[in-house]
Amino acid sequence: MTIRLYDTSARQIRDFTPLVPGCVSIYLCGATVQAAPHIGHVRSYLNFDIARRWFQYRGYDVTFIRNVTDIDDKIIAKSAEQGRPWWSIGYENERAFNDGYDALGCLPPTYEPRATGHVPEMIEMMRGLIERGHAYEADGSVYFDVRSFPGYLELSNQDIDDLLQPDEGVAGKRDPRDFAMWKATKPGEPDWETPWGRGRPGWHLECSAMAHKYLGSAFDIHGGGRDLIFPHHENEIAQAKAFGDAFAAYWMHNAWVTMSGEKMSKSLGNSVLVSDMVRQWRPIVLRYYLGTPHYRSTIEYSEEALREAESAFARIEGFVQRVVEKAGGAVEPAAEVPPAFAEAMDDDMGVPQALAIVHTTVRQGNSALAADDKEAAVARLAEVRAMLGVLGLDPLDPHWAGEADRGEDLHGAVDTLVRLVLEQREAARARKDWATADAIRDQLTQSGLVIEDSPSGPRWTLGPR
Repeated sequence: MTIRLYDTSARQIRDFTPLVPGCVSIYLCGATVQAAPHIGHVRSYLNFDIARRWFQYRGYDVTFIRNVTDIDDKIIAKSAEQGRPWWSIGYENERAFNDGYDALGCLPPTYEPRATGHVPEMIEMMRGLIERGHAYEADGSVYFDVRSFPGYLELSNQDIDDLLQPDEGVAGKRDPRDFAMWKATKPGEPDWETPWGRGRPGWHLECSAMAHKYLGSAFDIHGGGRDLIFPHHENEIAQAKAFGDAFAAYWMHNAWVTMSGEKMSKSLGNSVLVSDMVRQWRPIVLRYYLGTPHYRSTIEYSEEALREAESAFARIEGFVQRVVEKAGGAVEPAAEVPPAFAEAMDDDMGVPQALAIVHTTVRQGNSALAADDKEAAVARLAEVRAMLGVLGLDPLDPHWAGEADRGEDLHGAVDTLVRLVLEQREAARARKDWATADAIRDQLTQSGLVIEDSPSGPRWTLGPR
């Protein structure tokens, strides 16, 4: 089946046809590193990490570019506030973003270019746009003439005459809607030399220049949060196409993480930092929570929703553990995912529908375990592992082994104590003192443990929070 994607520019789902057979090229707008990431930031990369994994499962060779905006107005403002170099703030937060991506099991990008490392490419693009009559210099800044590009605003489906005009007072601008590709130097700000004087990059120029450098004049998919559609992605398109590039064939935009209906944002004071979340919740559970809703659906943050995600993943993980114990060792993932899972993923990365197949297969596997059908249980686990691998949620994947190792010492101590209590329960059951046995089980349950009586004896797991 052909993969189909919702293309923002077409405002409909389209069959995906790569520019180069067997290859997929993706450019994702990455972090602006003025502050540490909140869960809304990492959701975008998580969604595209799953899409990338699906393309790879379907046999494509994927080139995945995720940029870093390491210079902009906010970083410069933070530098002045904190009395620190701008590059120190940027690098510290870039590390925090990568720590967050790594914690949630995201594959590293093919390349991760920084804006400040690509000033020569930006100069080349500005020179070409000025020569073609699409840009102009004014007082050391370079502006894009939006009325020179007939396709401006087609992505966001707006009328240029309806746009607000916030920069009417800027000297040298021909039209207040024109946007800055290059900003003339100001005292105390970082700057670079150009043919038009010293200055620094504008936000939009960097992505057009870096996409051109790493993916060429045409590539398959450009991604990012839907808040970037205007002005960022509109301005990228204008620059790139006016320069002569075909640019992106498909546009994919993920929805936000909200809190009380508002987009999560540090400026609004409603953000939840990834570094805090991974201390409160297992990272694999956080990935399940952020990665399993459809990428175009808004996630409303709540503790209750996280607890529900934790419980749902615990059911999957419990099945995996039980089959591994019964099989006496690891069970390799199946070579192919079930057809219904593949059909869901092919349909605009339909993770919720695909996840329903995972849970159905888990229920089938649990029924096989209850019937002592080892062969069927192992087969279902192989399918579950194949599906979870695509979603980056396989608890047996080596990436998540470190998560288990961190709690190994504590688990061992708790296991010793619980075993002593379970021995007392078994002794009560042996003498048919059912009241005492049930009381012990109830006390363990109230402590947050789930006790399961199996043919090999009682076993315990942590229950949902």
